[in-house]
Amino acid sequence: MDKRSLLGLLIIGGILFAFSFFNANEVAEDIETANNQSSDSTETFQEADSNPAVDTLAIIEDEDPMLNLIPKVNEEGKQFTDSFGAPIFIDTLSGLEMAIADFTVPQISEPKNNAPEEIVSIENDLIRAEISNKGGRLVGVYLKEYKTYDAFLNEKAESLQLFDDQSSFGITFYDGDKKKNSADYDFKFVKSTPNSAIVEMINPAGQRVIYNYSLAEGKYDMDFDISFKGFSDRDAKDLALESDFKLLSTEKHLPSEQRVSTVFFKYNDDDYDYLSEAGDDEEVLEANTQWVAYKQSYFSSILMSESGFKPTNGSEIKVRLLDENDTTYIKQYSSNLNLGVTNIKNTVELQWYFGPNDYEILAEYNNGSEDIINLGWGLFRWINVYFMRPIFGWLMALGIGAGLAILLLTILVKLLLSPVNYKMYKSSAMMKVLRPEMDALSKKYPKKDDAMKKQQELMALYKETGVSPMAGCVPMLIQMPILFAIFRLFPAELSLRQKGFLWAEDLSTYDSIVNLGVDVPLYGDHISLFTLLMAGTTLLYTHYNSSNMQQPTMEGMPNMKYIMYFFPIMMIFFFNSYSSGLSYYYFISTLMTIGIMFAIKKFLLDEDKILAKIAANRANPKKKKGKSKFQQRLEEAQRLQQERTGKKKK
Repeated sequence: MDKRSLLGLLIIGGILFAFSFFNANEVAEDIETANNQSSDSTETFQEADSNPAVDTLAIIEDEDPMLNLIPKVNEEGKQFTDSFGAPIFIDTLSGLEMAIADFTVPQISEPKNNAPEEIVSIENDLIRAEISNKGGRLVGVYLKEYKTYDAFLNEKAESLQLFDDQSSFGITFYDGDKKKNSADYDFKFVKSTPNSAIVEMINPAGQRVIYNYSLAEGKYDMDFDISFKGFSDRDAKDLALESDFKLLSTEKHLPSEQRVSTVFFKYNDDDYDYLSEAGDDEEVLEANTQWVAYKQSYFSSILMSESGFKPTNGSEIKVRLLDENDTTYIKQYSSNLNLGVTNIKNTVELQWYFGPNDYEILAEYNNGSEDIINLGWGLFRWINVYFMRPIFGWLMALGIGAGLAILLLTILVKLLLSPVNYKMYKSSAMMKVLRPEMDALSKKYPKKDDAMKKQQELMALYKETGVSPMAGCVPMLIQMPILFAIFRLFPAELSLRQKGFLWAEDLSTYDSIVNLGVDVPLYGDHISLFTLLMAGTTLLYTHYNSSNMQQPTMEGMPNMKYIMYFFPIMMIFFFNSYSSGLSYYYFISTLMTIGIMFAIKKFLLDEDKILAKIAANRANPKKKKGKSKFQQRLEEAQRLQQERTGKKKK
């Protein structure tokens, strides 16, 4: 090769080197310029390609490196371009940006969720939550201060788990005409700390859903903020949170859990409501909904929204019974809640409550969520909220034990009702003194046709002696609201959970002295001793009072003696699987009632004095009063009955 040829090759090589060097600098300057324009919000945009971009969170393993490129878009979904108009892409492998003209990203119709599952835990002093990159969802929530019945019985150091990875939730949105759910996509963890985590989804169209989970110390609630990027404002109205929960069984008796578990909800301007506890049910939301609670026996998962979930685009809640062979989960809860997004740039601020059904804790939220605790309705709830619960809570706070607290509560209630009980026992004693005269009237009028005459003479006897058959009923009616209030209080009282007394290891559920090994219809597979004691004392009390019961004087009226004897027997079946704390209270209450009754009879009431008072009433009758409306209606009914009887004889 001569010198001229060699010189020519060197010149050509130098030209190619210089061209490559300056061209590379120009591309780098273009990319830097595009980034500066993005930060200053002064960039030039070009409509994104109609073909969807590759999912950044699911890197496609392929020989073609171009498949790893995704468009770089702004919040409105428009793609960045360089100064020459070439679209800018991001290489998901290296993270570098590059401008490439005339390049079309291969179309991917469905997300490629090939990333291995990654779970991050966040926690505070009360709860621990596990978050998965699969759907960015919660796959487990644990309450640190509580245990399941199984862990309690076997002394396991395990926190109570509300739900597992069989539960799911995600944001439903439209990609063109197709409805999609963020739960079907892989997310990536953008940031995580011991008590917070941010996860982000990017679907093939470049739409992003960001979840921000955050826990604060000393609280059972979790801040749950949702942000959107790459969506248009017209997409906002369709954004909804779709959930499907299967809450885990945590107590001893699954049927008892199922009996009180359902979905509660509250409209912003109305009282709470709930779906059926007995079977499948559903509700289409009709107004802005402040919260939705997925309730168990003693724990709940409640989703709250200050702005409210909107009653649009099919917002609804459902509860479904599971297969009877499924003993792991209680029920299936599902919901579709429209988020009410009007501006896609706004963050949706929600709040999860994962915690106990504690009245005081829930009342602090000031949104009526404490109403999910079944303390009865009307007067019964009022008695529990303002009287029974505060007193029982105070007794439990003394550290004296649940069994002794129930005993002291029973004594206190009996003392407060002692004047009422005295009136009832006095009326019963007066009726007992009149029993011979009442029996004489029954013998005087043995025929059914004379029933009205017999009733008239009985009323005259009551008026003459100053005895009222209703005097014993009124005190009993006064006590009934407390009895019914207690019936709702103890099965719902969280402080009784896993508190033992005598042979009962947990007063919140049934006690068992014998396991039958077979499920007896209407009874169960065990024998509850507290239930037997309660039924026995009730039967004894009924027998003692039966001598004072007046036999029916009207044709067709049932004999109250037999009905009252039947009631204690039914209690054995009804209460066998109920809270042993409730049976224990009724047992102690009835036992004390019998004791007080004997004490009043022995020390306060004297039958001879009662007879003397009745005689005095007969000798010195009070000033005759006009007939009451009730007496007038009774006499009119008696007159009509006599007329009908006379016509039948003719």
